[in-house]
Amino acid sequence: MMAPVHAADDASGLALGRKLFKGGAIPACTLCHTLKDADSTGVIGPVLDELKPDAQRVATALRNGVGNMPSYKATLSDDDIRALARYVSKVSGAMQGAAR
Repeated sequence: MMAPVHAADDASGLALGRKLFKGGAIPACTLCHTLKDADSTGVIGPVLDELKPDAQRVATALRNGVGNMPSYKATLSDDDIRALARYVSKVSGAMQGAAR
């Protein structure tokens, strides 16, 4: 189980997740996914604002890849994957789940 997230840690983690979504992850998530908070309008992958994936689902997709989406486990650290997963789940309005 993850340690409790403090407000300052949460804000910096969300900022990191947003940065990774917009271009820190290669290829950038914005190329394929639509997510209003990131001003992205990709049309290849699902619209994350509609899908509302929880953090665990996003983390699993980032680690393993899904369909045409590549795995990011060789290029993103576990902390980066957790930050990105938490960001997507939070801003899409998902029920919150811990990213492992």
